[in-house]
Amino acid sequence: MMTNSLRPHKKATRQRKSRPLATAASFFDFHRRADSGERLTMAFMGGSLTWGAGASDPQRTSYRALIARRLEQTYPRAHFSFVDAAIGGSGAQLGSFRLERDVLAFAPDLLFLDFTLNDGTYQTSPDTLSAYESIVRRAIMLAGCPVVQMFLASRFDVEKGDTDKMLRRKAHLKISRAYHTGIGDAIVLMQRRYRKKKGGLNLDALWPPDRFDTTHPGDAGYVCYADAAWEGLQKAVQQRVVCRPPAKQVFGDTYNNLNRIPIASLRPLPAGWHAASPKMAALAFDFLMSRWLDSLWVGANFIELDRVKTQPVTPAEPLRLNFHGSTVLLFGESTPRSGKYRVVLDGGAGREFDAGKMGRGGGNGHLWEVIAEGLPAGHHTLEIQPIYESSQVPAELRLESICVAGGEARVWRRE
Repeated sequence: MMTNSLRPHKKATRQRKSRPLATAASFFDFHRRADSGERLTMAFMGGSLTWGAGASDPQRTSYRALIARRLEQTYPRAHFSFVDAAIGGSGAQLGSFRLERDVLAFAPDLLFLDFTLNDGTYQTSPDTLSAYESIVRRAIMLAGCPVVQMFLASRFDVEKGDTDKMLRRKAHLKISRAYHTGIGDAIVLMQRRYRKKKGGLNLDALWPPDRFDTTHPGDAGYVCYADAAWEGLQKAVQQRVVCRPPAKQVFGDTYNNLNRIPIASLRPLPAGWHAASPKMAALAFDFLMSRWLDSLWVGANFIELDRVKTQPVTPAEPLRLNFHGSTVLLFGESTPRSGKYRVVLDGGAGREFDAGKMGRGGGNGHLWEVIAEGLPAGHHTLEIQPIYESSQVPAELRLESICVAGGEARVWRRE
């Protein structure tokens, strides 16, 4: 049974181990230490498929839980801890800014990494590939942690029966070859089982038609994911694979330098912005932002008197910032009261975003938005303007951090 699967994320104080890189990122070294009964930490990072959305009980029947059970059965003397770092509907760009807080802070001894499907199995972009590679690279270099790259399948991926047009899978395999990672390829494993003439996979059993969801499988699908993860881990152990980063990044160095800057560090904020705490209820457990955010600052046109009543106040003023980088991303919380906001980059015309697109779906969840990418790696200005339809319609923008990659990766206030 999974032990300590929901470790606290806010106060991760365990120090990283200082082992030589040549052995620290060795799969066989992991096996040896587990077999001898050491204390080891497994981390699972990705989206909703890593969390286990669609499973009957994600704490018991997700691929995370199944791998945890296999590890404990295979290494009964070891003392395992398991870190769940999965946020549904998120990709490698946000993941790269979460890695330090949600994974590396726990000094992982092994990392299972998702995001291939969420970032788009059949398409690529320079920023998403650079961000994903950054996660692999830093896990190996900073934590001395072997990485198993997971390729998780939708029903469409299995039915299609080939991988030729899966451009992101090909790119992520290229990263694997360069960094000598393990591979948990559920796509190929499930295609192989589906093609069996007798006893092949029944896709209606894995993705029941009445669910109207061909991405998130039921428990039988998560068994296949776990089989692929275990197969990849065992192969890497048997072949004594050692993860080592190449001297030069495969997909560019944009995310080699990145920074997640808390809004709180940019004080004093403009009039109308106030500190708050993440909501303690969410659409799903992986969307519970008290797990992922350390602080919140809110720009709004109201204050909450209780759970239902609000009182109008002078609307919060725009937040004006400078940043040095080539990519900028916002991270915060979406609620049913979240409104739209406008972002003006380098004094341009401005672009509107909807902070409430998740919250208005029925509850609280995450807000993350890539504001710009592929900019010249230099100085830029950024203005974030909450939009208020009227004084009678409560609207808020809840932000935790500004995330910048490329260049100097800095953010500072602009008066």
